[in-house]
Amino acid sequence: MKHPAAMMGSVNETNDADALFSDALLSMIRDMSDDELHNVAEMVRQVQIEKAIGGGDEDAIIANAFEIGFGRDGLGVLPWVEGNVVVCPGGMVSKSKASHKCRFVSVDDTWVWESHLLLREDKRSSPGTDEGFRAVALLPLVDGTGIDVVTGKARQGQHSVDHVVSYEIRGGELVEVSQRTVQQRH
Repeated sequence: MKHPAAMMGSVNETNDADALFSDALLSMIRDMSDDELHNVAEMVRQVQIEKAIGGGDEDAIIANAFEIGFGRDGLGVLPWVEGNVVVCPGGMVSKSKASHKCRFVSVDDTWVWESHLLLREDKRSSPGTDEGFRAVALLPLVDGTGIDVVTGKARQGQHSVDHVVSYEIRGGELVEVSQRTVQQRH
């Protein structure tokens, strides 16, 4: 067995090699034209999407999300990262045809079900006596993507937003960037 000091040498060598690679890559990127940078960014985005598609068992992730992704109020909880995907529960609960409460995700200012990043969305009727549905959407973990969790309600045909929690994907993590409560004017 190697002495701990001898093993540290190999760890330091690996860290040094990683740092050299990062420095060389950064230097190469800085020398690129704007068009080349755009192309590299698109390639990175495409690889992140491909990894999300092939990186996990979507059926198992969605089944688990339907088990743990909804609060006592029947609405989706806040999104989370699982592997290379962002799990986004959403739903609507209504007590009558004229009123409901809902919580859905918006991706880069587009509803998740209309987003070009949507990998998959499954929808089910809400359990219990209330009308409505629950949905689980999967998004690839793509840096720079903005995600808003919008909570609202409809009363007598008028829809309003109550609360928004905003996230951005940074470094492969979902980072909360703001929360705001929307004051309704009467």
